Amino acid sequence: MNETDRHTHNALQPSPMGDLRLLERCAELTPEQLDATIPGAYSSIYDTLQHIVTTEQSYFSRISTGQPYRRPSNAPRMTQAEMADALRATGSGLVEWAPKIQAGDMVEIDWEGTPRAVPKAIVLAQVINHATEHREQIKAILTQLGIEPPDLQAWSFF
Repeated sequence: MNETDRHTHNALQPSPMGDLRLLERCAELTPEQLDATIPGAYSSIYDTLQHIVTTEQSYFSRISTGQPYRRPSNAPRMTQAEMADALRATGSGLVEWAPKIQAGDMVEIDWEGTPRAVPKAIVLAQVINHATEHREQIKAILTQLGIEPPDLQAWSFF
């Protein structure tokens, strides 16, 4: 691994590790706690976790194949084990793909009904931003439940 690839790896690694650490903490919750939400959050803890997972699958698919991942609308809720497996796969895939992305690499995204060419680097940045935003929402819900959320700062992974 060259120096640039090592820096890219180190910059991205905390995001999938944070997802997994949060999922592990949430595995200890009761069904009622997993259904908890607060104003301003995406949804319940469970639904937000599944949203993080399926969105990261779609981001990775767009970066690696140019196509979005579409989970069937009638698919059953993912188990926490399925979410963990998906997070490991997309996390390692994104970390592997990131150094391959060149400045001019584009992917077409349907933005509110209009196809737009978006740099893959923007999709990669969105992976981090999106997961961070929703992890913080889940941490706020945990705090409201009186549960200490896990430390997800990048510092805690090194």
